[in-house]
Amino acid sequence: MRRLVKRLLFPHPLVAGLMLPAGLALMGYCALACENTHPLSIASYVLSFCGLVLAAVRAPEVIAFLRRFRRENRFLARYFSDVRLRMNISLMGAFAFNAVYAAFQLGLGLWHHSVWFYSMAGYYLLLAVMRLLLMRHTCSHAPGERQEIEWRKYRRCGVCLMFTTLALAVFICYCVWNIREFRHHEITTIAMAAYTFTALARAIVNAVRYKRYGSPAFSAAKAISLACAVVSVLTLENAMLTAFGQERSEGFRQVMLGATGAAAVLAVQGIAVYMIVNAGRKLRGFRREYE
Repeated sequence: MRRLVKRLLFPHPLVAGLMLPAGLALMGYCALACENTHPLSIASYVLSFCGLVLAAVRAPEVIAFLRRFRRENRFLARYFSDVRLRMNISLMGAFAFNAVYAAFQLGLGLWHHSVWFYSMAGYYLLLAVMRLLLMRHTCSHAPGERQEIEWRKYRRCGVCLMFTTLALAVFICYCVWNIREFRHHEITTIAMAAYTFTALARAIVNAVRYKRYGSPAFSAAKAISLACAVVSVLTLENAMLTAFGQERSEGFRQVMLGATGAAAVLAVQGIAVYMIVNAGRKLRGFRREYE
């Protein structure tokens, strides 16, 4: 009995690490498909509570287990030790997602004849183009190996990022004046908020961290991620106003979306201008060296 109780209170670190995500996933499903008094909903709360307690108690052991697994697995060890490999995988995945999603939005635009879908297709297409430019260089050259070429691609990404503000402006106008709403469940909206702010914080940290590698291509990739995270805040605000602001007037909604949209456009525009100006200054330095 003592061993049984010990196994229940102190399970394997992998079980303790997976219990909380499983409970949260089950809770999200129950919030969408079940009543609050349904037995499965009650079980999801119990599972989430147990997972939270185990995560707090066993956190040091879970972290040690994950670190040991990362060191012993040769694929993970290479992934975390090779920054160039990490960057290439990240760019490939982001490029594939942006390209597929842009094609999907373009198909919806052709089917519905909607400016909304055309603007979204243009936005994600430009993101795919920027990441393709960087991916072609990072797959062929080591970081910082050919600085002049990297700075040229850095500047091109800044120019493309300026054009994304046009698609973003259409997106904002459509949300403000046509009251384009994204209806989600409250729990789904909270999960979106947690993901958006986590992505924004991570993008800011990576934009600063990857400067130490001395690669303009790496810095451009993280600047694009930061711009995407800034834009995602606007989508989150639209979803939160729809989920939690039903008592607010349409005028309040338009003012909030307009103010946040203007701030997002200025932020992306500022990132683009900084990239263009910084790249131009570096390229002029290279030209003076050649002369």
